[in-house]
Amino acid sequence: MTEREAYIALNMLDGMGPVRARNLIERLGSPEAVFDAEPEALMEAKGIGQEMAESIVNQRDEINPAEEIEKTEALGGRILTCLDDEYPAALRTIYDPPLALYILGKLVPEDKHAIALVGSRRSSHYGQQTADRLAFQLAKVGYTVISGLARGIDTEAHKGSLKAGGRTIAVLGGALDKIYPPENAGLAEQIAQHGAVISEFTLGREPDKTTFPYRNRVVSGMSMGVVVVEAPFKSGSLITAEQAMDQGRSVFAVPGRIDNPNARGCHMLIKSGARLVENVDDILQEFEMLIPQEQKDVAKAASRRPEVMLTDDEEKIVRALGSDTLDIDTLARNAELNIASVSGLLIGLELKKVIRMLPGRLVELIARAEDF
Repeated sequence: MTEREAYIALNMLDGMGPVRARNLIERLGSPEAVFDAEPEALMEAKGIGQEMAESIVNQRDEINPAEEIEKTEALGGRILTCLDDEYPAALRTIYDPPLALYILGKLVPEDKHAIALVGSRRSSHYGQQTADRLAFQLAKVGYTVISGLARGIDTEAHKGSLKAGGRTIAVLGGALDKIYPPENAGLAEQIAQHGAVISEFTLGREPDKTTFPYRNRVVSGMSMGVVVVEAPFKSGSLITAEQAMDQGRSVFAVPGRIDNPNARGCHMLIKSGARLVENVDDILQEFEMLIPQEQKDVAKAASRRPEVMLTDDEEKIVRALGSDTLDIDTLARNAELNIASVSGLLIGLELKKVIRMLPGRLVELIARAEDF
């Protein structure tokens, strides 16, 4: 067994983990030695008791890293370890870097300039729009956008980056051959063509409630900063933010309505010192030495809506709507227009992609009022 295969084999052992593996390697001298040592020798490593030592001995004859490599290559991927130059430099600096990374696509040196953009799976239209806009602008500037391929904010972050022609990386909460959610399988293929889909989990590992929090340290570890768009109090995105703080990364949060449960996690982060994000400049200022001003200007111009001509009454509706989601009756009162004319005006605004009609006769602004 080669040294590289030994790292892959360690990653395949149940109950091992990066920290225990590091302790074993430091004690025994090499990853290969773990697969030859007697239980007594294994127990000399910190964190390895009799039960774990016996588990390693019982598993190690069944572990076949060469076969795992072949299966991964059959999927079109490959496995990286810390011995490979392509292994992300930022991940090497965290407390518990993955022993192995399964990759579809390609990691490049430019990915060192990466921003993670995460948030709630049950996101609002506002949150999805914000994630798309921020990811688009970050990608236009030249940042790699990292997220977790989950429903909601993660999905919009990946899509926004792809629309900008930028790079994006998806960090999975399960194995490469267990893409979750399944409806994002096509998106994962696109990401692999314009970035990378990565996982530290062995093939066949289904995602579960333990794997998602574990993968979050990789999302933050590969990034210079983490932007949380929407998050309730009990959210995996807050775990990512906490890990980012522990890893010395910058943390940003997008504020929301005070009556929106999905905004409470973001507001808590802001109260705790996270940087408030109203637009992409609030993120870029943190790393302004990395990006020339002309690139920032290109990003802002590229993401701006095409000019839309509004009538006086249409403009009244946009101003009355503001950042709220209103029912038609309230909107008509605020705009000081009769309901019959408002209904007709809303059809025109929807065709111009200025507003969106929601169930329950609710109206939501797609563009920002200041865009007009």
